[in-house]
Amino acid sequence: MENEKNVKEVHDISLLDLPEMALDCILKGLSPIELCRMSEVCTSLRDKCRSDHLWENHIKHKWGRVISDFAYKEWQLHIKAAKEGNILNQRINLNGSLGSFSGVWPNLYLGSYLEDCWLLNGQWSNNFMMALYFSLESGRFWFPAQVYKGLMIHNALVSYDSESNTFQARYQYGGWRCLGKNLEWDMVRVPSVDSPPYVMHISDCLDNLKPGDHIEIQWRGSAQSPYGMFLMPQDWWYAVISHLDSCNQNENHCQCHHSDMLIVEFQQYPEGSNMRRITLSRKNYGEQGNQVGGFYGGIRKLHNEDEIETWKKLFSRQIQMVARFGMPPVAAVAPFQIP
Repeated sequence: MENEKNVKEVHDISLLDLPEMALDCILKGLSPIELCRMSEVCTSLRDKCRSDHLWENHIKHKWGRVISDFAYKEWQLHIKAAKEGNILNQRINLNGSLGSFSGVWPNLYLGSYLEDCWLLNGQWSNNFMMALYFSLESGRFWFPAQVYKGLMIHNALVSYDSESNTFQARYQYGGWRCLGKNLEWDMVRVPSVDSPPYVMHISDCLDNLKPGDHIEIQWRGSAQSPYGMFLMPQDWWYAVISHLDSCNQNENHCQCHHSDMLIVEFQQYPEGSNMRRITLSRKNYGEQGNQVGGFYGGIRKLHNEDEIETWKKLFSRQIQMVARFGMPPVAAVAPFQIP
């Protein structure tokens, strides 16, 4: 009888009887689908399973490579819009979307697009991280990210397609235009600098650059349009620092890194092209260039080997395209080539 009583007492123990830390550890080990199922057991478990810290962990695990702090800030603006009914005089569209692909960046105060903002006033009205996870998973939330295209990087709004496990992207080029579909994960990344996409990045590496360094450099075609606004998108181009013409390229005698002049080489252009090599001043932290070749802004020195390896793979792919289709490298990566 006593054994039966002990068994009965064991069976009467509820998951909610566990210490808070033990229960939290169990819930952290559940998948998003399992958390949803667990939340349907009772009211107490529903509240615990929808806790922001649990869903933030899932967001970081799956989306950490492509979601930036700026995307989180954008999500906070959508939350504010849901609570107040408007955001910075933005109108919620009849279909429930917030933002517009017909607007221009940054005249859209939101640097993102939510196809269905009503869900923030519905079942997930107080569970914003859970709402963010499923808005990302469903592709409803177009978040700011950078997309590799040819040997350039574009600032874009990106949406996930769960069926194909790929992304689609739009970017600002005289209106929101399609930049690409079926984009693999390694073609999307977190924005590389904190500067807004329409502002020139202030370089912090000019004095330390030397031949052989891999860089990304801002480019725009017209001095009249701010970076990323109206008809002129802001692009980051891949390039390599090269030797001065007067240098014999002997690493034991090279003095290029002491010169005020900086040679930037775009190897995607053929030898002999006036766009293959450009000369910039290390002392000029502003924009440099002209109306013929465009204007060059901030420079990022690449330290991360994974980033460098990605560019090398893209460069190899461009060379293969040239060999297969006979198209010149310039056409393969021209900034106006949008599908």
